[in-house]
Amino acid sequence: MKRTIAGIFFMLNVTGISICCSQSKISGGDSITIHKNFEKKQNLRKATKLPFYLISAGLLSYIDSDIIGREEIAEERNESIPDFHTSTDDYLQYAPIALAYGLDLFGVEARHDLKTRTKLLIKSELLMMLAVVPLKQITHQLRPDGSNYSSFPSGHTAQAFVAATFMHKEYGHLSPWYSIGAYTIASSVGILRVLNNRHFSSDVLVGAGLGILATNFVYLSHKVKNKKKYHLIMSPIYNDRNIGLAVTMRFN
Repeated sequence: MKRTIAGIFFMLNVTGISICCSQSKISGGDSITIHKNFEKKQNLRKATKLPFYLISAGLLSYIDSDIIGREEIAEERNESIPDFHTSTDDYLQYAPIALAYGLDLFGVEARHDLKTRTKLLIKSELLMMLAVVPLKQITHQLRPDGSNYSSFPSGHTAQAFVAATFMHKEYGHLSPWYSIGAYTIASSVGILRVLNNRHFSSDVLVGAGLGILATNFVYLSHKVKNKKKYHLIMSPIYNDRNIGLAVTMRFN
């Protein structure tokens, strides 16, 4: 039981911090053109990479696996802690959001102003629900406790990872500990959903991936929308008297 739970926790507890970088390309002899389209592709790849792995792991857990096989984990849970129950996950899923707004009281400045980040959070929540709610209806999966057919994916876990990613986006650039704390809380929610016998491991892994993906997509869309498209060209200038550098910025 400890091994399987540790395996899920390791997969859920994502604490890596994305670093956006740009790349220069030498073209036209002495000219260096900075291509913003390349940066956009890189950002999109970073936004979808981790959710892809989590969702893939959740789908793979439907098959027989010694680490994250959903049936095996459910059986071990029922044998080891059949009477375990807590409602902590019902409140913990919103904790990163409360912490993020609470930091304002201590003068910690977020990446965006209050109005903007609230809009981004609302959009992330709506996008997450647009993915989770229909999937629950379409898949019609019975919960491990047999209570209803809304098991896949885990809404609690998706909510927790929306909240954690929101915290990471707004405060992770100040210190990695904000991100570590937020994702640890979100991972705990996923684990508690399994321990409470409300979800299979597949449900929480896919829920985590959807929560991160929704928030990443909203923030990436906001960045692209508010970022002017341009090409920067730097060319050396030289004649009999002077040597210099000409900088040309062309907006699309």
